[in-house]
Amino acid sequence: MTVEEAISAAELILPGHAAPDGEIDARWQAIIAVSEFIEAEPEAVWSFARRWGAHPDDDVRMAISTCVLEHLLEHHFDAFISRVEDAVGTDQLFAKTVSSCWKFGQSDEPTRAARLERLKASIRGQNL
Repeated sequence: MTVEEAISAAELILPGHAAPDGEIDARWQAIIAVSEFIEAEPEAVWSFARRWGAHPDDDVRMAISTCVLEHLLEHHFDAFISRVEDAVGTDQLFAKTVSSCWKFGQSDEPTRAARLERLKASIRGQNL
């Protein structure tokens, strides 16, 4: 499967509806399939994350936050943090998505972690 195929498959079922409690959520599985391309195809994954990270559905945004965006920053922090900051400044739903990201890898290195924490603090200050 290519990144384009994974994104196309995900977009066929998104936004969809959450699976009942205790059942596997096909939306999350599709988003995870896209996330498998973070290291090799970060630009395509970023475009996907930017689009769906601003969706009104809280569960879709949480999947993007925890399965895609935080790992994009884990592996490609310097390439994407400015874009993340710009998107946060113009899109409240995307800001909510970013506020749920944890730090791993590159984003957990002290200088980068401080930058991400400043961004998250600015989001909290917006009272979203």
